[in-house]
Amino acid sequence: MDKQITTRAEDYSQWYLDVIDAAELAEHSPVKGCMVIKPYGYAIWETTQKILDEKFKATDVENAYFPLFIPERLLKREEAHVEGFAPEVAMVTHAGGKKLEEPLVVRPTSETLMYEVFSTWIHSYRDLPLLINQWANVVRWEMRTRLFLRTTEFLWQEGHTVHATDEEADARARQMQEVYRDFAENYMAIPAILGVKSESEKFAGAACTYSLEAMMQDGKALQFATSHNLGQNFAKVFNVKFLDQNSTEQFGWQTSWGLSTRSIGGLIMTHSDDKGLVMPPRIASIQAIITTIAPNPEAAATVGAAANELSAKLKSAGIKSRVDARELRPGEKFFAWEKKGVPVRVELGPKDVAAGTCILVRRDTGEKKVVAIDTVAAEISALLEEIQKNLFDRALEYQKAKTISVDSWEDFVAAIEAGKFVHAHWCGDAAVEAEIKTETGATIRCIPFSSKEEAGVCVKSGKPSNKRVLFAKSY
Repeated sequence: MDKQITTRAEDYSQWYLDVIDAAELAEHSPVKGCMVIKPYGYAIWETTQKILDEKFKATDVENAYFPLFIPERLLKREEAHVEGFAPEVAMVTHAGGKKLEEPLVVRPTSETLMYEVFSTWIHSYRDLPLLINQWANVVRWEMRTRLFLRTTEFLWQEGHTVHATDEEADARARQMQEVYRDFAENYMAIPAILGVKSESEKFAGAACTYSLEAMMQDGKALQFATSHNLGQNFAKVFNVKFLDQNSTEQFGWQTSWGLSTRSIGGLIMTHSDDKGLVMPPRIASIQAIITTIAPNPEAAATVGAAANELSAKLKSAGIKSRVDARELRPGEKFFAWEKKGVPVRVELGPKDVAAGTCILVRRDTGEKKVVAIDTVAAEISALLEEIQKNLFDRALEYQKAKTISVDSWEDFVAAIEAGKFVHAHWCGDAAVEAEIKTETGATIRCIPFSSKEEAGVCVKSGKPSNKRVLFAKSY
């Protein structure tokens, strides 16, 4: 018997895990803190890879691959970086039956190793910009794990670039933030708030971090992706140098940027409901599922042939379709694909075949529509666009409804406790930022680009402030 999905109102955390289980996206592995991504879940990552890889390459980025293991001495060379990652680092101390002369760090991120290599690749300004991305796995030793959102090992892409000037590097960091925004909003239908991280929240060793923050249905924030302007911090440590046009030696200006399988967790928590997963059409591996309804073997043959013909027609129209002709009751089939969040369900039975029609059912609203089989490809294409837009609009409306500006500490605490995004003045003092986090659990998600200059006082310290920042609890 199928396990019931816990409702969001009853237990949001359990609901999230139940949706993953019901949709067959992933499961816990025998290795503590790690996950097995099942085919239907991995298909989301494959689509993500395909879309982003094309977008990266359109900006002249090239793919490469670097080792999983990093000599400990390289990680230690950048103090802020090693301090930031020290609690999460996994080490290999023995191999081949003996103790290693130097421990190897299992890749938590690749800056240190890649930049050591970059220093041998770059000699002249003619070698710049260097634009490299890799699709890889990384390991961060997490104490509290949750499927997709926080696991000991996860999949991601990490881009690393080197430029001749700070202006070029910053433009690249912002450009990649925009690539992520486009992917979040136009493919995953997740509204993103763009901004820059506070000094306390930025990436270890970066000059500044640009982020995209998304609101989940419980009001918590999810950092969807980040893009870092690294300045010359790493270049000076790893001797990433070049001779400029005057034959003067200069340090490179660098960026790094990344998105991981955490984005799939964001997709789940942004759109899904108490029935299961809800998939935006542009990221779905199956956009239309054709479910056959057949009371007897003769009808099954007739309907099955019509379903296969219809699927071929949809595929030729660029619609990702599949036929479900299993010998199950219609309700069982409908429920199975509803849990998987397929955007459109096509119901096809003997009477439909005889009439030259079929029934289309939207996953996002449950609305049903009878259409002629001759026009079904065009109907589904239009419907997929409607669903994509509706999911984004619905998420954006929710985000706006749960976002508030406050001026007093009392209102701030109440809004955070109510699970809202809060725009409030902050004096810029890291100690005050830490106090707010300790007392409420809220962090500065970003200083939004949309924030206007305005005179005010810090919601906690009462000191002068000229801009509001975005606070929220987060994953």
